[in-house]
Amino acid sequence: MNSGLLVVVSGPAGVGKGTVVSLARERNKDIVFSVSATSRCPRPGETDGVNYFFVSRERFLEMIREDALLEWVEYCGNYYGTPKMYIEQELKKGHIVLLEIEVEGAHNVKKQYPDCISVFITPPNLEELRQRIIKRGTEPPEVIERRMERAIKEMEHLDKYDYVIKNESVEDSANQLLEIIEKERNRLNNK
Repeated sequence: MNSGLLVVVSGPAGVGKGTVVSLARERNKDIVFSVSATSRCPRPGETDGVNYFFVSRERFLEMIREDALLEWVEYCGNYYGTPKMYIEQELKKGHIVLLEIEVEGAHNVKKQYPDCISVFITPPNLEELRQRIIKRGTEPPEVIERRMERAIKEMEHLDKYDYVIKNESVEDSANQLLEIIEKERNRLNNK
């Protein structure tokens, strides 16, 4: 039986992490996606339990007090976190567990799971990132500016990641992610 593998994917808002991860999951059915909890409201098209577990701010704070989260962070006025139990169950089953989380959360996970693989997805350039966020049409200009400032700060942490993928093409980025997972799973199973 293959060993479980924890893969953490980070990148600035609007870089296309979700699209890259979705395509990689379509191509490798051994990948299970860890659904994060958040206190933010759903965006159009998002489904509770699929994109996120949407919970109230109060419930999120309870989860923190109950130590039910692997990691959590407050980001742009909302809480985001990873429920522990699901991760542990899936790793024991030998699955590839993929977390899509921001930089601070990724560092916290790496402290608890030093063998996890961390991947940072970057935009081709910052102007392209700004245009992607604007095209979403989900944030007002002041939030876009906060996200851009945050993106610049997040990219200062690239050296803390095991791998960096520049997302010029979703297809190529998903293939790179799958190659990384395959390489690391082989390494782990040949220990």
